[in-house]
Amino acid sequence: MDNSTAKPKLIAVVGPTASGKSDLAVSIARFIKQQTLASGAEVISADSRQVYTGLDIGSGKITKKEMRSIPHHLLDVASPKRTFTVTRYQRLAKKAIASIVRRGRVPILCGGTGLYIDAVTRDYILPDVPPQPALRKELELRSTDTLVAQLTRIDPQRAATIDQYNRRRLIRALEIVLTTHSPVPPITSSSPYDLLTIGIARPNEQLRSLIEARLHRRIKSGMLKEVARLHEHGVSWNRLDGLGLEYRWVSRHLRGILTREAMIETLTTEIVQYAKRQMTWFKRDPSIHWITTEAEALVLVKKFLEK
Repeated sequence: MDNSTAKPKLIAVVGPTASGKSDLAVSIARFIKQQTLASGAEVISADSRQVYTGLDIGSGKITKKEMRSIPHHLLDVASPKRTFTVTRYQRLAKKAIASIVRRGRVPILCGGTGLYIDAVTRDYILPDVPPQPALRKELELRSTDTLVAQLTRIDPQRAATIDQYNRRRLIRALEIVLTTHSPVPPITSSSPYDLLTIGIARPNEQLRSLIEARLHRRIKSGMLKEVARLHEHGVSWNRLDGLGLEYRWVSRHLRGILTREAMIETLTTEIVQYAKRQMTWFKRDPSIHWITTEAEALVLVKKFLEK
């Protein structure tokens, strides 16, 4: 094969929240170096909340120790006070991939934000739709249930995967569809990369146990203090609510809207439902190789890089 015209190789590690994606990506990167399959590998985060500074415990952002000397990209690249768009993510991720490839290393895209993954691996041409103040004002007057129903009617694919409690995302999705008169583009079989996508599969009960255990660890590690600190540093309650999951429900607890027990119970349910939406998104892609052990993943990686 003429390497000058070959597509650059890209490995993607996907799956539901709490399934162990970050650990697997690091293990793959270390394996690539140890087996001299390339000069090394680097990880690019594909998580819509880990891009923000200060969203550490609640987003499950990987720590320096957990990175085990593997370089990571697209963590802490935006202020939580402002929205970070998928268009900006796509641009930065493609730039990081090109840099990694130029240095003879293997890029590993790792995360659970399906739209981020697809924007890179399928090279979506994303609609460049500026804010529509008049339309937003009109949509803000509608109930959340009404917004969900409208999105389901005009873009059922996006409605099936969006956080249906996140009014900001619902309004933005409707804004794009109503402005472009076109739904989110369906996934295609083509990619600008020679792509291996590895998905982590976990039985539902095991995943729920992992989610519950992780939530208690995060609370013990200071997640409530993290959310309080973000608010003290100028992130509004409304913005924290819009950041979803841990940041939404912890902020509501801190405001006295619900008890600690209700916060934990609601969060557990919401995260489990979020994991189901993630799987709905990823199962649309028949090219994903689903694995249950690290060993299975390493076999796939070796075969992929040696071909």
